[in-house]
Amino acid sequence: MQKGFTRRPKTEEPAASHGRNYITPGGLQRLKDERDFLLTRDRPAVVQVVSWAAGNGDRSENADYQYGKRRLRQIDGRIRFLTKRIEAAEVIDPEAPRSLQRASKVFFAATVRYENAAGAERVVSIVGTDEVNLDRNHISWQSPLGRALMGAAEDDEVVLHAPGGTETLNVLEVRYVPIPVEPFREPLGAEAATKPIG
Repeated sequence: MQKGFTRRPKTEEPAASHGRNYITPGGLQRLKDERDFLLTRDRPAVVQVVSWAAGNGDRSENADYQYGKRRLRQIDGRIRFLTKRIEAAEVIDPEAPRSLQRASKVFFAATVRYENAAGAERVVSIVGTDEVNLDRNHISWQSPLGRALMGAAEDDEVVLHAPGGTETLNVLEVRYVPIPVEPFREPLGAEAATKPIG
């Protein structure tokens, strides 16, 4: 077994310094699906409500108009955010061929099995910040655990510096397998919002 080591976070991470958004193919598709929904379904439905409300007279006391305009600003802000994240996306496919050395170490898109000092095992997949889903054990590569695991190989000990304290972890297995990302689902009530008014 290799002796443990402590990984210290770099002062300059690639995503922060170059505006890159590391993401898996499934995560990118989820962002695109959400943006497509907002552009083709949600925004046009809200525009229709705002147009109808604007025709009802005084806009200063028209709740439908005021709410609709606020909702349009929220939608447009989310579309801008998603567009920037998609444009900055650097897709890393966990199934892409890797050299033997790179396949045996933890990098972005790895699925890692590790145990803590008490012997409790856990499996996590390292994904982008837009893909984090703790119910599926998908953690960000920028999280304390993701940073601690980066660069480690099987049988390495790593030190996790988390807000709750310091913990030593033993890396048991590193794999590069598909990481299923939960697909984008239309919010409840979206169907009603697209029906024509009156």
